[in-house]
Amino acid sequence: MKHSKKSHKEGRGSFSGRIGYVLAVAGSAVGLGNIWRFPYLAAKYGGGIFLLVYLLLTVSFGYVLIMSETALGRMTKKSPVGAFASFGNSFPFKLGGWLNAVIPILIVPYYSTIGGWVIKYLAEYLKGNVQEVAQDGYFTGFITDSFQTELWFLVFAVLIFIIILGGVRNGVERMSKIMMPILVLLAIVVTIYSVTRPGALAGVKYFLIPNMKNFSFMTIVAAMGQMFYSLSIAMGILYTYGSYTDKDMDLEQSTTQIEIFDTGIAILAGLMIIPAVFSFSGGNPENLQAGPSLMFITLPKVFASMGIGTAAGILFFVLVLLAALTSAVSLMETCVSTFADEFHWSRKKCCVFMAVVMIVLGSASSMGYGALDFIQIFGMAFLDFFDFLTNSVMMPLAALATCFLILRVVGFKKISEEIEQSSSFRRKKLYTVFLKYFAPICLIIILCSSIANVLGIISM
Repeated sequence: MKHSKKSHKEGRGSFSGRIGYVLAVAGSAVGLGNIWRFPYLAAKYGGGIFLLVYLLLTVSFGYVLIMSETALGRMTKKSPVGAFASFGNSFPFKLGGWLNAVIPILIVPYYSTIGGWVIKYLAEYLKGNVQEVAQDGYFTGFITDSFQTELWFLVFAVLIFIIILGGVRNGVERMSKIMMPILVLLAIVVTIYSVTRPGALAGVKYFLIPNMKNFSFMTIVAAMGQMFYSLSIAMGILYTYGSYTDKDMDLEQSTTQIEIFDTGIAILAGLMIIPAVFSFSGGNPENLQAGPSLMFITLPKVFASMGIGTAAGILFFVLVLLAALTSAVSLMETCVSTFADEFHWSRKKCCVFMAVVMIVLGSASSMGYGALDFIQIFGMAFLDFFDFLTNSVMMPLAALATCFLILRVVGFKKISEEIEQSSSFRRKKLYTVFLKYFAPICLIIILCSSIANVLGIISM
């Protein structure tokens, strides 16, 4: 199982060190999940109490899965398929590996469609069309115009491929080191502006102060699902990035930094959006529960009501674009790494193959509300179906496969040895107890509740 550092660096890409790794994983984690998804879920499921549950889950459940996937990646020096196959070649191992590997292949095309929407809105704000994008029906008109959605999807996709072709250090790591500090700085600037609006304080209190009256079972389920989406768990990314790290990198310290970085951005996203909408709506939380449309319908209305709406819109959508790009690049890097490992293709050939996949699945997603709206899967357009399939079904199953691999095959002893060769492993007891008992139960709850929600048995 052991690989020398030399052979690792000759055969595969690698990060230059811990900072490169942490920023790349943080870039992967900090994406549309934090800025687009987190604020509306927090608003819908209890504000401060949702935030508290999310934080507790991140330092327990999230920590366990990040450590597991990264350690397995570093131990085997393989992306997900190869990592699972290192412990056995029978069907269950192949299924577990490919389950982790296929998820990013399905996510990155529809994610790029949303990335295209972000570029479109940024372009409109750069042209000064702050009032136009805030009009009722603007967003619906845009996403049903297949020519426009396809055009902007392709622009976003080209940006990803330019970065990926640069390789691990010159592409992924360099992009993360440049974009992540800019992203944090922009998030702080927009947050300061948002929380100082008249009436915004009520939104700050709602988001930061836990209130048990707002707590429900769905608060836990939604927080678990968001933690998954937000921390890049069960997407094959952590296996892949773990395989690019050296044996002397402190896994526990890196994981702690990733938790802090990711949670910090999620809190900033909440403070950017929730107080601004509270201020705009006169303190009505109902306006926050607009779901995914919050970023493209509600916020443009908020910006249009401001004196400096154009500048605020440009700042915000530059920030969202950076976050979307860093996440999309990590998803694409995982796909490229899997094909390179399994089929021994060159990086260029892997990119060409993924470009074909992107055009087919991404075009279906981008035209799903327009030219292809007559095709519905379980009553969902392509984008919504891919989102449901990956996030609600495949990701919990992929994480269950990782738990099973460690519990039944690898064992705690081997995992501990892998982690302890470079880390003090302070949360070892928590890791063992959570992986053994709580993680599988939590994953089954997410899986069942998400499917029940789509079938209309429960309402989320």
